[in-house]
Amino acid sequence: MSQPVQIQGQFDPDFGELADAFSQNFEFRNEVGASLCVYRQGECVVDIWGGVANTESEQPWEEDTISIVYSCTKAATALCAHLLIDRGELNLHAPVGDYWPEYACNGKEHTTVAMFLNHSAGMASARAPIRDGGFLDWDYTVGQLAEEAPWWPPGTRNGYHMLTFGWTVGELVRRVSGKSLGEFFRTELAEPLGADFWIGLPAEQDTRVAPIIPYKPVPGEPLPPFTQVLLSDPDSLQAQCLRNNGRLSFNDPKTHRAEIGGAGGIANARAMAKLFSCLSPSSPIEMYSPSRIAAMGAVSTASLQDATLLIPSRFGQGFMCSMDNRHIRGGHECSFIIGRNAFGHVGMGGSCVFYDPDCDLVFAYSMNRMGGGILLNSRGQSLIDATYEVLGYTGNAPGFWTP
Repeated sequence: MSQPVQIQGQFDPDFGELADAFSQNFEFRNEVGASLCVYRQGECVVDIWGGVANTESEQPWEEDTISIVYSCTKAATALCAHLLIDRGELNLHAPVGDYWPEYACNGKEHTTVAMFLNHSAGMASARAPIRDGGFLDWDYTVGQLAEEAPWWPPGTRNGYHMLTFGWTVGELVRRVSGKSLGEFFRTELAEPLGADFWIGLPAEQDTRVAPIIPYKPVPGEPLPPFTQVLLSDPDSLQAQCLRNNGRLSFNDPKTHRAEIGGAGGIANARAMAKLFSCLSPSSPIEMYSPSRIAAMGAVSTASLQDATLLIPSRFGQGFMCSMDNRHIRGGHECSFIIGRNAFGHVGMGGSCVFYDPDCDLVFAYSMNRMGGGILLNSRGQSLIDATYEVLGYTGNAPGFWTP
């Protein structure tokens, strides 16, 4: 048990139990530095932070501290694509080759835009070795992906596109809009919404970034299927997803500069919540049509064994839906249990953001100490659980939170 940490920020008294749960993560779950933000019916009801941002300098986590949020970046990238879909500039069901002709080869000719978003395109990882620093070079990376064969025939199954999602969907954004992914996201979403969220961080912002603390496995802990295969088969898709990355280091400022739309976004909970707040009908800023928002979270692909994660998974159009894998070995770190119709994304190590249209809720959490597993860990899930309990929900036994 750690010493209590002073929590900064503000929260509505009705959400006091959620603030308590946030504090308890520092005392009982080895939280180091973190932020939490919640919107309810268009109003910010929780905006708190605490702990240490940099363990070497002992710099505290401040109001404007930001950190890598890993795959929560996919949600930001998906929102860019949905803006173009809503404007009629990008057709969800069109072949990718209509926008990116070089991609339509080697068995990828019938890949659609929707397959990129719902992780069924078969481009879950690069096959050919990525040169050192390759993932920092957008043109090199999309050129590599365009030439490769898919891991499975596009559209026949789904498998999480761990890093590649950012370049496949992001290249469509670039081809259609004429702007890089990071520029489009900044000018069309982040700046209009006042969200301190970056896909490609300017150098002058580096001093605010909390370094990521890698996860240290505990001897004897149960390993999820993905990790078991990763460690046992160096030629597997799972090994390629994490190891064939051109020696990418997420604490390197060069990585912060790069526009890595699948995992390189830098933000905090407030920034992610502001981004997702535009999905609420209570938002003063209307970014999307109601029909587009409804389509985002509708389950588009689902499987009893995701080809990449090797666990049951459920995806909307660029977003994760509620995933309950508590029944499998190590399943407490292979789940993301939210509302029945909620959608959002988890970031490697435990950050997350989602919108629940049934209760008009936006939830976001970020941290610097990574957890194990594939999806959430007990820190993030405990905060989600506390949020739904505050709202009077009764439980999540069906695999999602129920009123």
